[in-house]
Amino acid sequence: MKSIPDNIVLVGPMGAGKTTVGKQIAQQLGKTFIDVDQELESRTGVSVNLIFEIEKEAGFRARETAMLAELLERENCVIATGGGIIIAPENRQILVQTNSLVVYLKTEVKHQLKRLKRDKQRPLLQGGGRRERLLNLAKMRNPLYEEVADIAFPSGRTSSYGMAKRIVAYLCQDSPQTKKPSNQKKS
Repeated sequence: MKSIPDNIVLVGPMGAGKTTVGKQIAQQLGKTFIDVDQELESRTGVSVNLIFEIEKEAGFRARETAMLAELLERENCVIATGGGIIIAPENRQILVQTNSLVVYLKTEVKHQLKRLKRDKQRPLLQGGGRRERLLNLAKMRNPLYEEVADIAFPSGRTSSYGMAKRIVAYLCQDSPQTKKPSNQKKS
């Protein structure tokens, strides 16, 4: 049987289900669940939207980098990241170099649109043109998710519970290694 990684980090676009799936994985594996954005909000006492408004994206990303590095020092956690965490080169480096398993929840824009239909909280989705904005983000970010991920799971129409169950089953199956060989991750 495989050795389940101490920490599991979920990456992927907004609406991929990182928080919902992450909670399920943590529950199934007896790990602590942490959402980077929720942790930032808890510590600062304000919403991610307000941080974006006051400090702009650069200020938010600096806070996000510090939070990611801190959370990866914890043990026995499932960590859900924000969709834009892979924008900063330092975050990609942190994710590539971590001993944690980085799981990419691949999601098509059509599924994001359905899941985010009523969402009014995400700063990058404010205003019209959501589909075009999500398509542009996918074009820019999907290769970066691939770059940092040890493994990818499509998160199409599968329920969060079903998705978590698939990931946990993969982690628990008999096979030689959970992580990609080190030569497949870029540093």
